[in-house]
Amino acid sequence: MSANRPLAERMRPVNLDDYTGQKHLVGEGAVLRKMIESGNLSSLILWGPPGVGKTTLARIIANTLERPFYTLSAVSSGVKDVREVIEKAKKQQFFNRPNPILFIDEIHRFSKSQQDSLLGAVEDGTITLIGATTENPSFEVISPLLSRCQVYILEPLSKDELQEIVDSAIQKDTELKQKKITIKEYNALFRFSGGDARKLLNALELSVLSETDENIEITDEKVTSCLQKNLTRYDKQGEMHYDIISAFIKSIRGSDPDAAVYWLARMIEGGEDVKFIARRLLILAAEDIGLANPNALLLAQSTFDAVHQIGYPESRIVLSECTIYLATSPKSNSAYLAIDEAQALVRRTGNLSVPLHIR
Repeated sequence: MSANRPLAERMRPVNLDDYTGQKHLVGEGAVLRKMIESGNLSSLILWGPPGVGKTTLARIIANTLERPFYTLSAVSSGVKDVREVIEKAKKQQFFNRPNPILFIDEIHRFSKSQQDSLLGAVEDGTITLIGATTENPSFEVISPLLSRCQVYILEPLSKDELQEIVDSAIQKDTELKQKKITIKEYNALFRFSGGDARKLLNALELSVLSETDENIEITDEKVTSCLQKNLTRYDKQGEMHYDIISAFIKSIRGSDPDAAVYWLARMIEGGEDVKFIARRLLILAAEDIGLANPNALLLAQSTFDAVHQIGYPESRIVLSECTIYLATSPKSNSAYLAIDEAQALVRRTGNLSVPLHIR
C-alpha cells in the first residue's frame, strides 16, 4: 500500500471478517450479514455517527456481492449525476450484468427533488441504493424513498472496538510495522477521536509521525501535545465544516447558548465565511423559531445585513448577539411543517380547481 495514503484509508477493511463493530448487524447470524450472504440485498440506509463504518460497509457489500459500485457525495452531486448512474445501470441490463449499487454519502443533504430522482430506479430495481447519513432519516429522507429502503442503525464504537482498531493498525499496516510502537495509554487517542475510527487512526498516525525514533511510546501526554496544535484545524470544504455547522445549529435548536457560542467561535477561529454563518442563522430563525418569536427573523435579517456591511472582525460580535438571542428564544417549526405538508398535498392532488366561493 502506498505510504502517501492516510493510515485510515490504508486500514480500510475489504471484507466482513476484518470489519470492526456493528456486531448487531454484521456479526455471525445478524440480519444484514444474512442478507449479504444470501445475495438478496434490498435498498438500505445506514444511519449512524461519523467514522463508525458506513462507507466501508457499503464498499464491503459491493465487493462481497461482486456488484458494480457507484458512489456519489450529496454535497457535490446533483440530479444530473444521479441520472447518469441510472442510465449506465440500464445499459448494463442489456448484457445481463448484476444491478449496480449506488452509494450516496450524506444522503440527508440531497434536496427533495434530488431524492425524487432516485425513486423510479429504486422501485424497479435498476439500482440498489445504499444511503449513508448522520441524521435521522425519518426527518431528512422523503417518505416515498424511505418506504423503499430498510434503515439500519450503526452504533458508536466502544472503547474496546477503538482499541482493537489501533492495535490492528500497529500490527498490520505496512508503514507502522517498520517501527517498534508501544501504546502505553489509549485515553487521549479515544478522547481526540470522539469515537470516530477515521479520526482515531489520523490521531495515531500524527502521533507516530511526530516521533523521530524507531522505538516509539504512545502516551496520553504525547498524544495531547501532538494533537493540541491541530485543535483549531477547520477544513471549510471537508467533513469538519459540516460537523461543526451542524453542532452549531443543533445547539441553538436545543436552546443551549453556551454551546452555540462555542461552536460559533470554532467556526470563526477556523476562518469560516461570516456571511455563510449569517445565512444559516437567517434560515434557522424562520425554520426553528418561527411564530414562537417572529422578532427572531427580524434580528437575523438585521444580522445578515450588518455582517455584509461591516465584515470581520466586528461581525463576530453581531453574530454572537444573534446566536444567543436565537438560542434563548422559544421554538416553533409550525411554518416549516405547514408548507412542507401543503406542498406534499399539491404533489398528491395536482392542479385542483379554485372553489367558486373564494374566486
